[in-house]
Amino acid sequence: MVDFQVEIMVLPVADVDRAKAFYAGLGWREDVDYAGPDDFRVVHFTPPGSAASIIIGSGVTDAVPGSERGVHLVVGDIEAARADLVARGAEPSEIFHDAGGVFHHAGTAARVAGPHPDRQSYGSFLTFSDPDGNVFTLQEVTRRRPGRIDHVVYGSAAELEAALRDAAIAHGKHEAEVLDGKYDENWPAWYAQFMARAAGLES
Repeated sequence: MVDFQVEIMVLPVADVDRAKAFYAGLGWREDVDYAGPDDFRVVHFTPPGSAASIIIGSGVTDAVPGSERGVHLVVGDIEAARADLVARGAEPSEIFHDAGGVFHHAGTAARVAGPHPDRQSYGSFLTFSDPDGNVFTLQEVTRRRPGRIDHVVYGSAAELEAALRDAAIAHGKHEAEVLDGKYDENWPAWYAQFMARAAGLES
């Protein structure tokens, strides 16, 4: 099976420098700013924690500036993400959920104010726009559905260390309570299962 990984989204903008300043202000990492002949320019940004990036520039798309509506960004805490966007000068919408409780409808149809009432993973959204009007949607995901990812991702060594410490504490209780204090020779498998469940890979 060949991997097909979504890597780049090209966003149409009218003023490259204005858009560049906006995305830099969000704290997104600037990877490339290449200027070539005939006014060709490629500016590449990556949001924090994202495997996919965006490209803005001139001569990179013939789409109408501001016409993109489909870019979705996943966050673990949508309230914290909204506060961060506001602090960085963006103007996000209020948080909302869909009346059907699944995925949001187009535009503002079936939009209900506030996070999902059960704070259901995948169920809470907000939107914000760049200076050209390209619309981004934030979606809160706190637990991945089975099969959605096939590997555990940690954002830093500190996050991995914290996960290992949590597993060690839980395993200590496992040995004391379930194994009556005996050494668990199969501890690597136990750790793996515990950390996979914590990351949402297993139920």
